[in-house]
Amino acid sequence: MKLPAKLPAGSSLLPLAQTLQIIANPTGFLEDCAKRYGDRFTLRVLGANSPPVVFFSHPDDIQAIFTTLADRLELGKVTHPFRPLTGDQSLIMQDGARHQQQRQLLMPALHGESLQNCGELICQITQQTDWPLGAVIPVQAQMLEISLELILRVVFGLQPGQRYLQLKALLHRLLERVNSPLYSVQFFLPPLQRDWGSHSPWGSFLRLRQQIDALLYAEIRERRAQPPGQDILSMLLAARDLEGQPLSDVELRDQLMTLLLLGHETTASGLTWVFYWLHQQPDVLARLQAELDRADSSPAALAQLPYLSAVCKEALRIYPIALIAQPRCVKQALRLAGYEFEPGAVLVPCIYLAHRRAEAYPDAERFRPERFLEAKLSPYEYLPFGGGSRSCIGMALALFEMKLILATLLKRYELRPAQPLRPLKRPARRGITFVPPGDLQLQVVGLRSGASCLAKPAG
Repeated sequence: MKLPAKLPAGSSLLPLAQTLQIIANPTGFLEDCAKRYGDRFTLRVLGANSPPVVFFSHPDDIQAIFTTLADRLELGKVTHPFRPLTGDQSLIMQDGARHQQQRQLLMPALHGESLQNCGELICQITQQTDWPLGAVIPVQAQMLEISLELILRVVFGLQPGQRYLQLKALLHRLLERVNSPLYSVQFFLPPLQRDWGSHSPWGSFLRLRQQIDALLYAEIRERRAQPPGQDILSMLLAARDLEGQPLSDVELRDQLMTLLLLGHETTASGLTWVFYWLHQQPDVLARLQAELDRADSSPAALAQLPYLSAVCKEALRIYPIALIAQPRCVKQALRLAGYEFEPGAVLVPCIYLAHRRAEAYPDAERFRPERFLEAKLSPYEYLPFGGGSRSCIGMALALFEMKLILATLLKRYELRPAQPLRPLKRPARRGITFVPPGDLQLQVVGLRSGASCLAKPAG
């Protein structure tokens, strides 16, 4: 008789109660489980017949999941809810050799020289924000606006005009709906995916997607006939696989939608957290502004500023955009950390808890950018974009955008909270991300004379 697999201890609540806890209070529930059970614990949060879902926060375990045990793990169905949005050809839908081939094809467009070519445009778009003296700025909404502009111009390569305005309006409508709890639940429950006409939730989504697709395919067709630009779509149009074949129109559309969905809300939420923490701790803001005032104002130089980088990294540490890295399903029985896992078990590297381990982060609840200047952390201790072969492909672009947007705005505006900031109890959920509670608002109290980040280096 075969003995059952040995699993880490975990919650004794009924599966439905665990699921409701992870939905309603994910950070509190995860912290409570970590206090009770340590670096490894088992939950049942995938329905009444849920397989064991095991959370890990110890760097040795996370390293094993990302590296030595990777060939015994697979993606499974964890990304299926995103399929109606991203399409079948999206990178996040692929597994195994197909995933690696596609990732290698896309990577050059999002790193290195291709990324640097976007720097001046990122600064230029950010500088178009017009905040008059005395204005009260809803930070999350403004960061979402800037982020969408960047995706349309830097990623899609659209120029202002009729198609640009149409696509911007449609994407804004789609993204707002996706982040609405009542609307987004249909992506996780296939029985709700029925087209009962244009006024039904799923029917409305299908027609909105059809309008967006028509504009994207028209843009792709036109761009194939034009000289290449420096935007990411141009880089993807020029990409060739090992057999010399370009991406199809469907593949291009699916990758653009993936970059939109992964990059829009996440960049905006990360920046909102940065502004929250800077105005919680004026000493950090003063040190950052001093560094910006001394700095060469070229985009490349700004992106390399050590304290600016540390501020962005610390914001992504203390409240990472995603609480977990992409879950992996066990396809071949394996042993990890003294436990045995049978096929079907789900292993989850927990970013949120890994970022709060006292061994790596003393005084972990405190926002302290200096920790990234004082110590070098491994990619299994600091992993805001996941890790291994399934780390977020847009990681470099997201950090690059965050640093340039933040530098551009802080060099231009003096800001202060419109109302006193209350001590943070727990973050607020917005779709798949988490943001500061209470709709953070900052008031423009002065206009700085800092140079534009498009300025030429002195000398």
